[in-house]
Amino acid sequence: MNEKMEFNGSDMHNNVIYIGRNTAPHELDMYGKVAETELMHFYEPEPGLFISESTKVTERALNAGYQPMSLLLEKKLLDGEARGIVERCKDVPVYVAEDAAELKRLVGFPMTRGVLCAMRRRILPTAEETAAGARRIVVLGDVENPANVGTIFRSAAALGADAVLLTGGCGDPLYRRSIRVSMGTVFQIPWAWLDRRWTPPVDACLIKKGEKTDLSPARMKPRKEPISSDTVTRLKAMGFKTVAMALRNESLNIDDKRLMAEEKLAIILGEEGDGLPAEVIDACDYTVCIPMCHGVDSLNVAAAGAVAIWQLCGKHG
Repeated sequence: MNEKMEFNGSDMHNNVIYIGRNTAPHELDMYGKVAETELMHFYEPEPGLFISESTKVTERALNAGYQPMSLLLEKKLLDGEARGIVERCKDVPVYVAEDAAELKRLVGFPMTRGVLCAMRRRILPTAEETAAGARRIVVLGDVENPANVGTIFRSAAALGADAVLLTGGCGDPLYRRSIRVSMGTVFQIPWAWLDRRWTPPVDACLIKKGEKTDLSPARMKPRKEPISSDTVTRLKAMGFKTVAMALRNESLNIDDKRLMAEEKLAIILGEEGDGLPAEVIDACDYTVCIPMCHGVDSLNVAAAGAVAIWQLCGKHG
């Protein structure tokens, strides 16, 4: 018996595979059983996988050129709102669950909006390449929470930032929660990691000390080192005036004319709770705060990021 029959038959399209009730093909493990950190390392040393959810978000990923590996969706969407995506995924398996309950059983949670797509990650440009030509960039310094990461990406895309750079301690923008919260804007705005480390090839032991190699950028992974004054130095070398979002007595108000007059600004946001380290704030050209009322001392980093991006990016030029 062939695979499609085991899965309860196939559609008129050869790539559409119906999943029988209470079955669990191992090909679908990536959608619910495999941790996202493991998905990231599929195909090493080449880039791994990520999962997009919902029709709109998957369309944005496809429009950005990401390569689908398989599609999983609810049956009623096959010839409905997901029809366009199915047509665009005609060269990969399209798995169809009978209803929302079956999809939840396969995935493990209900917040999918009926469509999931496994996609290949791709080699990212360097931070310098990403920021080239940009006037306003957002820099995330060890912002770990994926919901905050996704929200900041959405604000950056919507409110006029040119790019987003992340230190290695940040949550991955391609974790499914980050993608979901961003509404797919992680596929619409340029971004890159600031911190990288080399992952040596399998035959690294054969490389002589000091010998130059042509290691693929795909082998470069984010490292979990904290943001530091070196990060600020690097941003300045790219031509940016640096703005630390922090509460200090000498902080400028966010609408200060000096900020608006700068040709290039890098807006640096710190992690929830502790914020930016003192050495980072000291190294920046400006320290900026958002005026508060009613005795409130600060905003959530995602909310503060939205205000800062609106003021410092949306009104320039």
